[in-house]
Amino acid sequence: MDARDRALLEIGIAAALADGMCDERERSHLDAMASAAGAESSAALGAGRTLPADIATRLGTPEAKQAAYDLAVAVCNADGSANEAETRFLTSLRGTLGLSEARAADAARAGAALGGSAVTGAPAAGTAASTDDLILQQAVLAGALELLPQALASLAVIPVQLRLVYQIGKQHGQQLDAAQAKDLLATFGIGAATQVLDGAARRVLSGVASGVLGRLLGGLVGGVAGSAAGAGTVFAATYALGHAAEQYYRQGRKLDTADLQALFAKLRDQAQTLYPKVQAQIQERARTLDLRQLTASLSRG
Repeated sequence: MDARDRALLEIGIAAALADGMCDERERSHLDAMASAAGAESSAALGAGRTLPADIATRLGTPEAKQAAYDLAVAVCNADGSANEAETRFLTSLRGTLGLSEARAADAARAGAALGGSAVTGAPAAGTAASTDDLILQQAVLAGALELLPQALASLAVIPVQLRLVYQIGKQHGQQLDAAQAKDLLATFGIGAATQVLDGAARRVLSGVASGVLGRLLGGLVGGVAGSAAGAGTVFAATYALGHAAEQYYRQGRKLDTADLQALFAKLRDQAQTLYPKVQAQIQERARTLDLRQLTASLSRG
């Protein structure tokens, strides 16, 4: 891994740890990514506090510095709009990287809008004829987001997934809030910060299609690195999430954690088999997808 890529990864991990709240599963994932970068643990890569003084130098170009900031914005807003600790981290990072306030403002606004999206809003892709159609539609949208070049595109996956869970719960008479929807994602091992970090890192790190880092960047739900494989990973996770949520709420929320996780794993395997049949559809969706318009749609609720 070259100096630029290690610097980007350090910033992404530090952003994930900036608020001081990280469960054991996410910490393990971040530690594995840090190990691939040659560090003993994620804590050794900044832990959201003081970044190495030479990190801007190692990034080199203005484009790399902006990509690093965008990555950090996406990660800090993954579990809701950035809190006070995360905002301080982003402000410090902007100064360290020498970015102007104006240059950082667009990313910060978009990150806050996506992070603060209302879970109770309508699905972003429009109407669907059935629950099965809704799940497939949202899984295709989530996969398409992984093909977009912007680091913030991975952040948009989270509200898409949360709204899917909310809509399915609503169909079965459940009135969910954001915390309940996020808890269900966490049960399936879909950590917001690490999912966003994985997706953003696929875009900004070079040479990750092979080797240990490439395998790690497949995410908590399996797969390998690279934008196409990332689309398959996110498609499968979203598809499995939707169908697992449908069975869970249809059965009156009687499945325990172990049963839910086993169901999710089975459905994810089915989705990975389905992916080649919808890959062209996902690619076409990505070609016509406007991230700004989607962000505005999700922000309106």
